[in-house]
Amino acid sequence: MSVKFITAGSEDAGQRVDNFLMRHYRNVPKTLIYRIIRKGEVRVNKGRVKQTTRIQEGDLIRIPPIRTPEKMEVKIPAGQLERIEQAILYEDADLMVINKPSGVAVHGGSGVQFGLIEVMRELRPLAKRMELVHRLDRETSGCILLAKKASILKALHEQIREDKMVKEYLALLSAHWPKGKQKIDLPLLKNTLQSGERMVVVDQSGKPSVSFFKVEQSFKEVDLVNVRLKTGRTHQIRVHAQSQGCPIVGDDKYGDKSINKSFAKLGMKRLALHAQFLTFTHPGKEGDDAVIKIEAPLHHDFEGIIQYLSSADNE
Repeated sequence: MSVKFITAGSEDAGQRVDNFLMRHYRNVPKTLIYRIIRKGEVRVNKGRVKQTTRIQEGDLIRIPPIRTPEKMEVKIPAGQLERIEQAILYEDADLMVINKPSGVAVHGGSGVQFGLIEVMRELRPLAKRMELVHRLDRETSGCILLAKKASILKALHEQIREDKMVKEYLALLSAHWPKGKQKIDLPLLKNTLQSGERMVVVDQSGKPSVSFFKVEQSFKEVDLVNVRLKTGRTHQIRVHAQSQGCPIVGDDKYGDKSINKSFAKLGMKRLALHAQFLTFTHPGKEGDDAVIKIEAPLHHDFEGIIQYLSSADNE
């Protein structure tokens, strides 16, 4: 093992240092990647960097000696491969959108042998540069975007930074949303508890976070809402909903245990949050064909609980 130097190419330009390292060292734990950045062992053009520092073409990246663990062969069950294959909503030579089922992590790690990205790399072995464009919580279902080329990934990340990618979610809240309240502008701070569990709280020292809530359907005791994100912080919708006294049904971190239990008996045994719509400009297309809007159909449990609530209201 020795110090390694990599010169960033045109396809690396605009990528964060942490993501750059994770792409080059896929078998190395993320905690190690963040540790060597934090300790100043990773340098760009001889200077210390933060994990959020973006690389430019021609940058010289110094990487300290890293012991790469032997790659363990993980056998992904055929049923899981087929399940994700059937969940593809859109695909071309540049990118794809998948209707991620709830309970599927976006990547392996932290006790998860494999996630969505590992499944897709096995399903599409020729797409050597396939990467997640954004992330969803493991419990959240719906639209997730993957890029097959580094240039496409870079262009899509730029759309996210410039607020040109629109993400709309459907959430079932465990109480009625405050009348007339639409914009939630509350900073969010990530905390790690002694147990290692990650929690997010509203805190003035946190990162700016903005969500827009709109009631789609009101039932006797709960509301179904559309949520549009302006920022994409960890657990943003979940914590913003909780801040208004309306945690999402099935939320085991920020929700109401008794309400979650009652909905589980009705068949909704998971977080009632679904990434329903995703709108973006396809970097490889021009004109009217470039604007892509994808809708992810609700999975049977979410659709079923809405039907149940609707019929109960009509009785």
